[in-house]
Amino acid sequence: FRKGNVLFGRRRAYLKKAAVAPFDGICSGDITVIEAIPDRILPELLPFIIQNDELFDFAVGKSAGSLSPRVKWEHLKNYEFELPDMDKQRELAELLWAMDATKKSYQKLIAATDELVKSQFMEQFVIEAPYERTRLGDHISQIRGVSYKPADLRPSLSEESVLLLRANNIGAGRINHDEVQYVAKEKVSTVQLIRAGDILMCASSGSLEHVGKAAICLPSIEGETFGAFCKLIRPKGDLLPEYIAAYFETDEYREIIMQLACGSNINNLKTEHIDELQIPTPPAEVQEAFVSFLRQSDKSKFELEQAIERVTN
Repeated sequence: FRKGNVLFGRRRAYLKKAAVAPFDGICSGDITVIEAIPDRILPELLPFIIQNDELFDFAVGKSAGSLSPRVKWEHLKNYEFELPDMDKQRELAELLWAMDATKKSYQKLIAATDELVKSQFMEQFVIEAPYERTRLGDHISQIRGVSYKPADLRPSLSEESVLLLRANNIGAGRINHDEVQYVAKEKVSTVQLIRAGDILMCASSGSLEHVGKAAICLPSIEGETFGAFCKLIRPKGDLLPEYIAAYFETDEYREIIMQLACGSNINNLKTEHIDELQIPTPPAEVQEAFVSFLRQSDKSKFELEQAIERVTN
C-alpha cells in the first residue's frame, strides 16, 4: 500500500476498522487496500466515503464466515453512494478535513486533562510524599469474576439476563460497553453484581499493557456483572473510590504492576499483589479536595466529548 491509501479491515467489519495509511508499507491479507481513481473521486474525499456507518453496515451484510466473518472486495466494490462533481467534492473534502482537525484538537485537550490529573496526584501524594503509606488491602475487598459457560449466555439484555462486562470493556480510566455479552440472571450471584463506587480491574490478560487497568463504576452500570478475567475492587470507606481509582492511573502503579504480573501466555494479578500495594493515605478532607478537582476535570472532559460527538454527527 502507499501513503494516502485507505486500509479497510475486512475481517469482522462490525468493528469498523478503516484508516488512511500515513506511510508506504505491506499489510496482511485481512486488510483490503482501497485507492481512489483520481478522475472519478477525489482521493481526499475517499476516506470519508469509506468510514461511514452505511458502508460498514453494507460490509457486515456481505460478510461470510461464522467465527471470523470476512467481506470480499468483489462484494464491497458494489456499494453504491451519491457522488457530486469534482468542485463539490473539493468543497466537501476541505470542510470534512477541517472538522477532523477540530476533533483531533479536542482529543488532545482531553489527553492533556488526563495528564494534568495524573501529574497533580503524583506531585501532591507521591513526589512530595507528605502522607504515610498503608497497605491497600486494609482499605478494600476484592471479588474475582466468574467464568460462565456458553449455555449461560444470552443474545441480548432482557428481564431474565444481566449485562456482562469483560476485560476488553475496561479502557483508559473508564468502562465502555463495546461488544458486551449477557448472562442468565439465575447464574449470577448477588456478590457478583456491580455497585456504584466499585472499581473494575482487568486481572488477567494476554497483554501486559492491559493487565491492571482499572475504572470506577458509575451509578449507570450498577447491577451489571463481570467476567473471569476481571475483578472488583470494593473500597471499605476510609479511602474514597475516586482517590483509589486515581492512584491506579499513576505511572508508579503501572510500573509496579508490570513487575508483578506473571504468566507465560496470560499475565495475572493475584489478590496479594493488589492487597500489598502501599498507597499514600491522606486524611479525608485532603482526599475530598482532590476528588473535587478530579470531578471538575471530568466535567471539562465531558463537555469536550460532547463537542467531539457534535462534530462527528
